[in-house]
Amino acid sequence: MTIFVSKTNTSSDAYLTNRADMLVLVDELHALKDRARQLSERRRPRFEERGQLTPRERVARVLDPGLPFLELYGLANYTVDTEDREKSIPGANTIAGIGFVSGVRCMIYASDSGINAGAMTQKSGEKMRSCLDMALLHKLPFVHLVESAGANLMQYQVEAWAHGGGAFARLAKLSAAGIPTFVVLHGPSTAGGAYFPGMSDYVIGIKGRGRMSLGGAALVKAATGEEADDEELAGSEMHSSVTGTVEYLAEDDAHGLIIARETIGRLGWNERCPKPDRPAFDEPLYDPDEIAGVVPIDYRKPYDVREVAARLVDGSDFEDFKPRYGVNIVCLQAKIFGHAVGVVGNNGPMDPKEATKAAQFFQLCDAADMPLIMLNNITGFMVGKNYEQGGMIKHGSKMIQAITNVRVPKITFYIGASFGAGNYGMAGYAYDPDFLFAWPNASTGVMGGEQAATTMDQVTRAGALRKGEAIDEEALARQKQKLIDHFDSQADAFYTSGHMLDQGVIDPRDTRKVIGFALETIQEGRTRPLQPNAFGVARM
Repeated sequence: MTIFVSKTNTSSDAYLTNRADMLVLVDELHALKDRARQLSERRRPRFEERGQLTPRERVARVLDPGLPFLELYGLANYTVDTEDREKSIPGANTIAGIGFVSGVRCMIYASDSGINAGAMTQKSGEKMRSCLDMALLHKLPFVHLVESAGANLMQYQVEAWAHGGGAFARLAKLSAAGIPTFVVLHGPSTAGGAYFPGMSDYVIGIKGRGRMSLGGAALVKAATGEEADDEELAGSEMHSSVTGTVEYLAEDDAHGLIIARETIGRLGWNERCPKPDRPAFDEPLYDPDEIAGVVPIDYRKPYDVREVAARLVDGSDFEDFKPRYGVNIVCLQAKIFGHAVGVVGNNGPMDPKEATKAAQFFQLCDAADMPLIMLNNITGFMVGKNYEQGGMIKHGSKMIQAITNVRVPKITFYIGASFGAGNYGMAGYAYDPDFLFAWPNASTGVMGGEQAATTMDQVTRAGALRKGEAIDEEALARQKQKLIDHFDSQADAFYTSGHMLDQGVIDPRDTRKVIGFALETIQEGRTRPLQPNAFGVARM
């Protein structure tokens, strides 16, 4: 055993300052998420008047009480619909995550019809497609709680329509793979939205409320002159008796969710899958709660990433791979909840030694079938004559090639900076990690604002010198500040998560629990046998 001895003094001014700063950001995270909940809750009287459950009550009722639920894309659409951070509402009018229904690990996706009647935002479709991709990757039954006004035609964008069909294609792929899909039709699902239930394996319609049709009564009247009411065109009762598009007719929301739970429970979904391997383990010697004080929110302030790892891994026990070589990258062999993992973190920028060390470690983990846990705090690869002549491009490419092609799971966290090619080598967004979360202090992009502004300052000065022109220092200072603001406004975790460049921002103190949930989800998906078919289950 190699138990790490922490040098963190939890009574020091530095620790207490770090902790206070981090908890301010955590509070901001919760306040942002609460914005959507509060806005939706204002419609509670209307839901109660109609005899309905609110969207969050629906999610709570379909899930097994007391079991974990991992929310996904909770900040989606933040700063997308408006640049005014005080007015932007996170969540993309939907609630999504992985949880348990009748003991079955499922992907849950629910319309938040308390906000603009569940009308889609700019990121709603992308959020759904991403959740469907995760359901296919991890073999998760997909449970969709539908009540949506559909697309906002006043904000029509042709590319949104073109990409939107991808949701239906993904539902078809899930069904063909043998992964069941479910819809509880709580309210309207019209036009393209009608294909959400239409493409699902099981549809539960709520009597008097659930409706699906390609055109509502107003559209039909305008297009054909035909008079018809919404129940005749779209009602759950009609679809349960005339078209057969609804399998189960429910009296109300609560009844519909009971039917969903019972239907999922009767599939025997877990009977053919090995039970999750839950080996014995020791809790970390150091409390994960201390992470909030270990890490400064300013990525330019150094700390030892081993201090973070010691609060994530079992028994705070790890083996440090090549600790005296390529010292700015830390590669650890450890266990988390009894599962062997490789943990990779940063103690500074990477040079050729760090890149080759990491590439070798990635390949060793791949050979040993050990998942990789990536803790990003990297400002990039080193530049300069010595590094270029030392083969930084060649060795950095080895690292990127290795992380791209490993076959083992990758779980990535942005815990500080994640800039430039450093993000690529550390399994960032474009490298398809199985799970990707950010801490609220994270900052991502091609480079930091100060670095970008300094670079352009030098370029501008060199250009002026070459042309023999005078330098306007005031104009240059304004340009520099403008560039800093431009880069930094797009770099913080809340902005990037709003643009869906991760799967959510989490409280750093929850990182160990998130890793454990993700590891079990991945293991279950990789060991689950399926009964695929050629075309998916066709509706009859």
